[in-house]
Amino acid sequence: MLRKVTDGPVRNKERTRDKMIVAVGEILKKDGFSGLNISRIADEAKVDRKLIYGYFGSLEGLVQAYLNKNDYWKINEEDIEGMVQTGRADGGKALAYSVLENQFDSLIGNEEMRRIITWGLSEKMPMLKELDLKRENIGDQVLRELIDEHFAGKDKNFRAMYALLMGGVYYLTLHAKMQENPFCGIDLQQVSGQEEIKKALKQFIDLAYL
Repeated sequence: MLRKVTDGPVRNKERTRDKMIVAVGEILKKDGFSGLNISRIADEAKVDRKLIYGYFGSLEGLVQAYLNKNDYWKINEEDIEGMVQTGRADGGKALAYSVLENQFDSLIGNEEMRRIITWGLSEKMPMLKELDLKRENIGDQVLRELIDEHFAGKDKNFRAMYALLMGGVYYLTLHAKMQENPFCGIDLQQVSGQEEIKKALKQFIDLAYL
């Protein structure tokens, strides 16, 4: 019986590459984007700093690889067609809520993802703009092919309503973890408070689809 090959140049290269990407996330969690530099990442990953240039070309290339791998956005372009077909039965209602719920859970539970959002709001960088535009384009395609059709001719701007809900998820999750204070008397540090927000999100989606 042949043993599975678990080592070799290719596998070692992948492991080293992954160590550097993981190191970016660890530094983000500890110190935010201001802590990212070549020396710090090399120390965290326990690799020679020259490898960062060899694998990624630059600090920006490494951070781009990290963002592409770890973005909280759950929708991939190749999944859109299937999602649209599945969602036609209810005009995209269940999908609209699940995207909000997934976004909320991802941001409330993941310090790295919150750092990425904070970074995107505070720094004007091409790589962050590109990532944001990628999310926007995917979301726009789903709205255009599924949800816009359901609301055509109705006196509701679902896109505007959804933007407010999504923006609210951004702010509430960031506020909850940065300030650690209740918001409107709801403590998002507690699971019960998180469930109340998700319940309200579902109620808003239900109202939009009436």
